[in-house]
Amino acid sequence: MKISPVNIEERKTMDLKPGDTVRVWQKIKEGDKTRLQAFEGMVLARKHGTEAGATFTVRRVVDQIGVERIFPLYSPAIDSIEVVKRAKVRRAKLYYVREKATKELRKHLKSELLRARQEGNTDTKKKEEKKEAKVEGK
Repeated sequence: MKISPVNIEERKTMDLKPGDTVRVWQKIKEGDKTRLQAFEGMVLARKHGTEAGATFTVRRVVDQIGVERIFPLYSPAIDSIEVVKRAKVRRAKLYYVREKATKELRKHLKSELLRARQEGNTDTKKKEEKKEAKVEGK
């Protein structure tokens, strides 16, 4: 028995994190017609986890003006949510982005992602070295 028009399990397991660039497809009803409209931007915050009132904030810059929308995660008006790009950030809420220039922000996120990849590579090397040491020790 389906009560909600939203696939709740799919939205619950959605890996949506601050720093991700997402495209939110929203259903808009105009008269008797329904159409889809995309809103693409960076996720600044996700609030209230996976509970019924969970929301996420998306920011995009249109004609040098910042536009933020707060979407309820389980809203039936949202058709789908696509993660376009991932970014590694060190904060849970990216409200400081509001004061930063777009170019400066892109550069910062790129450097964070590169740093995370480099750290990830060294972590895997250390794990491999530990495994080899255990094998040789036996």
